Amino acid sequence: MSSSPLASVLFVCIHNAGRSQMAAGFLSHLAGDRIEVRSAGSVPADQVNPAAVEAMREVGIDIADQQPKALTTEAVQASDYVITMGCGDTCPVFPGKKYLDWALEDPAGKGVEAVRPIRDEIRKRIEALITEIDAQQEV
Repeated sequence: MSSSPLASVLFVCIHNAGRSQMAAGFLSHLAGDRIEVRSAGSVPADQVNPAAVEAMREVGIDIADQQPKALTTEAVQASDYVITMGCGDTCPVFPGKKYLDWALEDPAGKGVEAVRPIRDEIRKRIEALITEIDAQQEV
């Protein structure tokens, strides 16, 4: 098997503190090094949302060491898939990339009880994304 990843995925939300961090955590956990994972925010927060960290810890994924990162043009250019989560028009668009917009509730300011359903929806979408990326390789 090739040592290069099958695809590169960039998750973008406003603060890069909740949804995009959970999505990146799930994709890294479920796909391992088969898929390159990035996340960024249009207006990055100071830290990852503690409720998102706790919700992910409950399913065995530790994102506590992650830091919100600023969205860069280079990150978009280096990615095959760009998945936005409420960042509006701040994400640059380049031809040849696959863009998906996941309408997900923002977990900012919510407790872990409110974050769990968002986490679970993200996991379902990540599993479907992995299936799609794997299917592309079989074509």
